[in-house]
Amino acid sequence: MPMNEQPPWGQKKGPSSPEELLAALIQKIRDAFAGREQEPGPDGEGTRPPGEPHFFANIGKVALVVVAVLLFQLVYSSFYTIEPGERGIILRFGKYARTTMPGLRFKLPYIEDLIKVDVETVRKEEFGFRTRLPGKNSVFDRRGFDMESLMLTGDKNVINVAWIVQYKVSDPVNFLFKVRNVPQAVRDASEMVTRRIVGNMDFDYVLGNREMLAGEAKRELQAKLNYLQCGVYIVTLQLQDINPPDPVKPAFNEVNEADQDMKRLVNEAEETYNRVIPKARGSAKQIVEEAHGYAVQRINRAMGETNRFSAIADQYVKAKDVTRRRMYLETMEQVLPEVQHIYVMDKKQQTMLPFLNLTGKGRVTESK
Repeated sequence: MPMNEQPPWGQKKGPSSPEELLAALIQKIRDAFAGREQEPGPDGEGTRPPGEPHFFANIGKVALVVVAVLLFQLVYSSFYTIEPGERGIILRFGKYARTTMPGLRFKLPYIEDLIKVDVETVRKEEFGFRTRLPGKNSVFDRRGFDMESLMLTGDKNVINVAWIVQYKVSDPVNFLFKVRNVPQAVRDASEMVTRRIVGNMDFDYVLGNREMLAGEAKRELQAKLNYLQCGVYIVTLQLQDINPPDPVKPAFNEVNEADQDMKRLVNEAEETYNRVIPKARGSAKQIVEEAHGYAVQRINRAMGETNRFSAIADQYVKAKDVTRRRMYLETMEQVLPEVQHIYVMDKKQQTMLPFLNLTGKGRVTESK
C-alpha cells in the first residue's frame, strides 16, 4: 500500500488542543470502565471482546495518568512564595498554625491552607472628603460628606472638621481573625475619638491647636484599636481642614477681623507700656539713688565739719592766741587767692599809695 494512501477504515487523527486531549482522556476513562473499547480484531474487522486482557492494560494507563496529575498537583500545592512586604498565615484544618516570612516556603497539601497579608501597604480612611484623583495635585470631593465632618464643640458651636487616618497591619493574625471588618472598626473608633476630643474643647481652641489635637487623637485611637485587637498601628492622623460651616462663615470672618484688631491694639499698647514704663521706673530709681547719695554726702560732710570744729575747739582751749592766729592765716590763704584787688589801709595815711603786684593775680593799689 503506498504511503500516502488512506487505509480503508480512514486515517486516525490525534487531538489538536488541550481541550480535545482532556475530552479524549475522559472518553477513554468512560469507555474503559464501560468495557466498550473499540479495537480491530485479528482480521482487521470487528471488536475485541471486553473480557480480554487489553481492557486491563488501558485501565492501568488511565490510572497512571490520573496518579501523575495528582502528584503534580500535590507538589505544586506544597510550595508557595511570599513576596517582600507580605506575611503568610498558615491554617491547619482551619486553625492558625504559624506565620511565615517572605521567600519560598513549604506547606502540607490538602491539610494546610495559606492566606497572604500585605503588611507594607499604607491603608487610609478619609472623613469629610474623598480623594478622587490622587497625585501631586490631588483632587478632593467634599460634597455629601457633611455628616462625617460636622461636630459640636464644648462651647456649643458647630465646626466642620475633615481628617485622614493612615495605618498599616502590625499583627496579621489579629487583623484576619479578631475583628470581622477592620477598616470599619478603624472608621468607627477614629470618629468616636475625634468627636470626643473636639466636643471637650472650645471653638477657638480647636481652630488654633490643630497639631496638638491630632497628636492626642492619634494616641487615643491607637490605644482603642489595641484594646480591640485589630492588629494595626496608626501611621498618621492628620486634621486636613477645620472651618466653620458655610452659613456662618461671613459672621465668623467678621469676628476674626475684630479679634485681630483687638489683638493688634493690645500688642501696640503692650509695646508702648514696655517702652515707657521701664524708662520711667529707671529714671525714678536714678533720682531716688541720687537723693540717697546726696543725703549721705551731706551727712558725712556735716559730720566731718563737726569733728573738725570740735578738734579746733579743743586746740583753742589749750592755746587761744596761737590757734586764733593759725585760723586767721588759714582763712587768709583761702580768701586772698580769689581776691582781685588788695587795698592796704592806714589810719595816719591820707592818700592811697600804689602797691607792687608781684603775683599777677590781683592788683594792689595801696601800701602801708
